[in-house]
Amino acid sequence: MKRFLSFVLIALAATSSIHAERSLPRDDYVKRFESCEAVIREFMQDPEYAIPKEVLRAAKAIVITNQFKAGFLFGLKDGYGVIIARRADGTWSNPGLLNAGEASFGLQIGGTAIETIYILTDDSTPRILYKGRFNIGVDAKAVAGPKVAEAERITKSMLETPVLVYTKNKGLFAGVSVRGGWLQANNNANRTFYNTRYTLPEILQGTWVSNQPETDPLVNYVAQITR
Repeated sequence: MKRFLSFVLIALAATSSIHAERSLPRDDYVKRFESCEAVIREFMQDPEYAIPKEVLRAAKAIVITNQFKAGFLFGLKDGYGVIIARRADGTWSNPGLLNAGEASFGLQIGGTAIETIYILTDDSTPRILYKGRFNIGVDAKAVAGPKVAEAERITKSMLETPVLVYTKNKGLFAGVSVRGGWLQANNNANRTFYNTRYTLPEILQGTWVSNQPETDPLVNYVAQITR
């Protein structure tokens, strides 16, 4: 319950920042990185939702989103996320902050929280975020990714699908087409967190943005599970 209430507060702040076009205090963005790190750790520690090694090794970028949907109470359909990209040398980039919203799949118990991991398997798909809003399943094909228990479903063509989606929905079977939700770079948040004028392309692809110690646990964990 405590974690749920905490997320409600973060989601309220996220939504207000989207509509008011303003930055939040840096500590709020630190909490978003920590929250998304917790999401991917929980997925990987649960055999029912864990992502197979073959899929993780194919990842060119990973997006983790944490969303809140409670129209009966707040009318929110927004949330936040992070993206981390694999560089040409195989190392992982600084993570960038995203806005995320309107997802209709992956509702957890109670129909309130939506925690999703997107595995992007090519270099061109993350670049859609550089230009504006990325609509899942519309701007790039997306299918439900196979879990560890469904390893036999993994095929070469599946690993070449631009977006593999993992969400806590037991009815979403591997290979089923997915459409829903959008992602967008949160440039105000990235400027505040990294204290830089650079935006998402430079954060993910360049070497001009300094590493921040608060994101080390997330980057190190992603490096560990994608070896």
